Amino acid sequence: MKKATQPIPPGFHTVTASLIVRNGAEAIEFYKKALGAEEIMRMTGPDGKIGHAELKIGDSIIFVTDENPGMDCKSPQTLGGTASSLYLYVEDVDKAFQRAVDAGGKATMPVTDMFWGDRFGNFSDPYGHNWGLSTHTQDMTQEEIEEGAKAFHALMAQKKTA
Repeated sequence: MKKATQPIPPGFHTVTASLIVRNGAEAIEFYKKALGAEEIMRMTGPDGKIGHAELKIGDSIIFVTDENPGMDCKSPQTLGGTASSLYLYVEDVDKAFQRAVDAGGKATMPVTDMFWGDRFGNFSDPYGHNWGLSTHTQDMTQEEIEEGAKAFHALMAQKKTA
């Protein structure tokens, strides 16, 4: 008797990020060093490029593949930027952020206590992807978050005019 197949494979969540990068093998090593990723599997094509790889970061799996512009599979470097980012919750954001920067990530926003109850920082990886690292530090009501947002936006407006 054939075993029933699950619609979502074991270890996966409903949404899985798939990153297209230039130099996939190098990117995988960066994600291991910067984010503590564990390589689950890797398939390479005849040219040695990554056709599909799976990495586990925390309790989530991401896909990594080498770009193939001829098949409309382009990296942020080829496109000149990205319109998305990945938000990663970690136990210790300060430590994780420093690890990512030490591994070659570029800090784009230092780790800061944010109005929504997270301690949060942003970095871009060497392959053009943006990452937000966060540790949840405070449970807040929607009203508290909205008040914090107003104060934050007022402060940002003051900084623009200064």
